[in-house]
Amino acid sequence: MLGTPALAQGLPANMQGVEARALFGAESRGSRQKPEAIGSYAKGCAAGSVQLPETGRTWQAMRLSRNRNWGTSELVDFLQDLSKDAARLPGWNGIYVGDMSQPRGGPMTSGHASHQIGLDADIWMLPARDLRLSRPARESLSSISLRRNGGAYVNDSWTPQHMALLKAAASDRRVARIFVFPGAKVWMCQNAKGNRRWLRKIRPWWGHHYHFHVRLSCPRGMKGCVDQAPPPPGDGCADAQKWVNDILNPPPPDPNAPPPKPRRQLTMADLPRQCVSVLQSR
Repeated sequence: MLGTPALAQGLPANMQGVEARALFGAESRGSRQKPEAIGSYAKGCAAGSVQLPETGRTWQAMRLSRNRNWGTSELVDFLQDLSKDAARLPGWNGIYVGDMSQPRGGPMTSGHASHQIGLDADIWMLPARDLRLSRPARESLSSISLRRNGGAYVNDSWTPQHMALLKAAASDRRVARIFVFPGAKVWMCQNAKGNRRWLRKIRPWWGHHYHFHVRLSCPRGMKGCVDQAPPPPGDGCADAQKWVNDILNPPPPDPNAPPPKPRRQLTMADLPRQCVSVLQSR
């Protein structure tokens, strides 16, 4: 049963009291199991993951030393499809793909709370013009930031092609939502023409100005996968504008608010019990 503490079900001794990120971060290959996204985006793992090839005609995986170019076959197919859309945009030959998931998903050693079940991917904001980058170049090249005024506005590096790429991603039926900085969402709200239904999937979130984060819905038939609640009805533009207003004029702190609690690192007891077999598969 999802959410049942694995410890109560007989967690192996070598997994007791160990941070899950250390266990999953040590795996270099996917498990030899039926492909499945297990658990939720920020509390789960992935069985039978596949690896996005390092280079294709219209994409390159970046930061290869992290070994985070893994996911479900649905995610790999989506990225390859989106890269073809990007290659048709002026000034783009494809996409640079940042972090997806680790070989067996799970909590990461650094950088993300989500990306745990093979259904999340970061797409760089830097137009992918050179798709023959060496491995060392993929470690040293940086994306570009598109934000201004702390994310309230886009800067001069933002182009209509960025909106076209985000629209193509959000219009894909496989996509649940996309995270991007608030100023980008407001710009698109102000400039999108015609059918605007795709804007509903574009959600403002902190950061996400060097890349945008795509999250797919749970694939059909993966019963152990837990979808996030769908975005609220409507295009979400009023919500994005509120984010911008709060950036420009931050509300006063609530004196009665309790101090934030430090985030506790997940252990195997926090994850679905199926994640034990994902780590044990050889």
